[in-house]
Amino acid sequence: MPSSDAASPGRRFTRRVEDFDCEHCGRHVRGNGYTNHCPACLHSKHVDVEPGDRAADCGGLMTPVAAGMERDAYFVVQRCGRCGHTRRNKTTARDATAEVLKYFGRPIPGR
Repeated sequence: MPSSDAASPGRRFTRRVEDFDCEHCGRHVRGNGYTNHCPACLHSKHVDVEPGDRAADCGGLMTPVAAGMERDAYFVVQRCGRCGHTRRNKTTARDATAEVLKYFGRPIPGR
């Protein structure tokens, strides 16, 4: 069964400032320490167990599958194409609004 990181108590965050090239669209992304996904296509790589720890062995491509809004903040849900892990990530002003809106109304895994 796919795992999820939905607001678990005691979750730790490790801030890492890292640039990367998106494996899905090829865009070069400048990290700011909180960057989790490509702002153009909303894809990322499954590298974390806890946000920022780089402890996941999977390395699969995390694909956006849904989006929503909670407490006046938008989020995108990604699912790993290799292991099925799902993760919810906050969006930022850098994210392509049209891309985020494409995923609104889709079922959110785990709800």
